[in-house]
Amino acid sequence: MALTLRALVAERPLGLRVRAAESGLDRPIGWVHPTELTDPQAFLEGGELLLTTGLSLDETTAPEYVRRLVDAGVAGLGFGVGLSHETIPWSLVDTAEEVGLPVLEVPRRTPFIAITRAVSRAVAADEYASLVRTGKGQQELTRTAVGKGGPGGVVRKLAKLVDGWVLLLDSSGAVTEASPSARPFADEIQDDFARLRAGTLVTVAGEYEVVLQTLDTRARGVLAVGTREPLDAAGQHIVNTAVSLLSLALEQNREHVDAVRRLRSGLCDLLTAGHAELATRTMKSLWGGVPEPPWPVLAVTGPAAARRSLADALDAEAPGEKVFFGESGAFVVALGDVEAVSRLASRIGGLHAGLSDAVSTVDFPVGLRQAKQAAEAAKAERAPLVRFAEHAGRGFLEMVGSQAAQAFSDSLLAPLRQHDETGRGELVASLTCWLEHHGHWDLASARLGVHRHTLRNRVRKVAELTGRDLDSPGVRAEFWLALQVNPRT
Repeated sequence: MALTLRALVAERPLGLRVRAAESGLDRPIGWVHPTELTDPQAFLEGGELLLTTGLSLDETTAPEYVRRLVDAGVAGLGFGVGLSHETIPWSLVDTAEEVGLPVLEVPRRTPFIAITRAVSRAVAADEYASLVRTGKGQQELTRTAVGKGGPGGVVRKLAKLVDGWVLLLDSSGAVTEASPSARPFADEIQDDFARLRAGTLVTVAGEYEVVLQTLDTRARGVLAVGTREPLDAAGQHIVNTAVSLLSLALEQNREHVDAVRRLRSGLCDLLTAGHAELATRTMKSLWGGVPEPPWPVLAVTGPAAARRSLADALDAEAPGEKVFFGESGAFVVALGDVEAVSRLASRIGGLHAGLSDAVSTVDFPVGLRQAKQAAEAAKAERAPLVRFAEHAGRGFLEMVGSQAAQAFSDSLLAPLRQHDETGRGELVASLTCWLEHHGHWDLASARLGVHRHTLRNRVRKVAELTGRDLDSPGVRAEFWLALQVNPRT
């Protein structure tokens, strides 16, 4: 910490005496400058303790002299007595008290060089302490970065080193890492984050001064550091070190993520080429599991940035044994818990998804083709999701006269609607849900909120009332088309 006027006065061998503005003694001394000029402003930077014997000053000129020193931003004035003046001019003391400029009386026995040496020793000690603190902080941050702490550890360590809070933000302004108690400040700095394009921005959040600094990475990120006092030189060096380490760590992580993404795309290509066994074996070895087939295939299309955001979200939130995803051309392709993937896609926005029928591993190419066709239809219709069965059904119905299609639907579904109207069941709704889940009893019964045996009995009742065998794919397709013509329940 820099030497203050109060600490300098406390050095008894110097014999300094406070004559004006004692309330300003806590000002730090940047340096010492002796001069007899009546207007030394051109030679000052601010923060100096100015020393003079008042050779050219008297009671008349002293007040304006003091005001010029205040304009120059000096920390204080040391006035040597016993040479040009036996005592400090009263007009100088009065003016200094009025404007708040500390004045120290320097006795004749104390040479100005003694004061300069005292300040010089303090400045050197302060610079040495700053250098030691900087070196220690850089070592601690580096050990954390190369250890198991990762970016999160660097953020938390930096917060301790600067005695403040730290946030690491991604390109959207979302918090990726935070020191304890830092997250509430994320909302307060969002406007400043939006204004920052590159470099550094200093702002305020509550009682904290906040430094926002961009990271040197392809994926724009920002480090936000909040402290109650402005960062000193050591603090600035430590923050710069953290920025460099985080930039390197995040860039390496991005390269790793990109490599894994290319591997995922390669596995999609293997499945498409018919090498299902090799692809699934690789999935299991890398991610500990693979979604259980048969698979409904989900293809998601949209702007490249939105697709990348979806992939990032899947990396962070989707367990490998429940969801596999990769890229195929302009599509993100997912298998397994496709409903969870659809929810993520809708949360990101700007994406359109297509869902295939459930297919075996061998029939993955068929499912992928269906999903892509449905996704293109969803994009054309500006819909979040289109199922291939619906898309294909609509295409078929367009080739059939509307009156004929309506008559077919009414004829096929009439027994079920009559049964439902009597209050003896929910056959139409149950049949619709069962078909939507491709005949999967557990999934459909869970969606309906009934036991699977109850659902089986309802589907059996459908077959009994209509005289149709629902084990036949053709019959299921007829019921599905009938429900598309007139979907009311």
